[in-house]
Amino acid sequence: MVHEWALAEAIVRYLKQEASLRGAAPKRVVVGLGELQAVDREVFEFALRELMKMEGLESIDIELREIPAKLRCRRCGFEWSLREVSIEEWVREAIHFVPEAAHSYLSCPRCGSHDFEIVSGRGVEICSVEY
Repeated sequence: MVHEWALAEAIVRYLKQEASLRGAAPKRVVVGLGELQAVDREVFEFALRELMKMEGLESIDIELREIPAKLRCRRCGFEWSLREVSIEEWVREAIHFVPEAAHSYLSCPRCGSHDFEIVSGRGVEICSVEY
């Protein structure tokens, strides 16, 4: 739960700084939550709204989007998502909390290589801000 509050605080700090620089608060912000980030969406949204209220930014419309995990094989170049492969729930949980664990459990669906990179789906990011 502390994790979500810290992430929300970073977003609010950014929005407050932008509002100060521009002389006006944003009207809308779109925040992307990486599928592999291990963020409790409800807790994060609650924290974000509470912190925005504390900073006088409660009028900003918030949209949260999930950014799917995308993987790319370094051997053959094939790209796939976690949703395209059949994995057990406990493996999905392990990858959710430690994304690097994916290399232990997954392989490229096309060539079988364990040498792949995580292209997207990590982190929390501000996708867009509208004024």
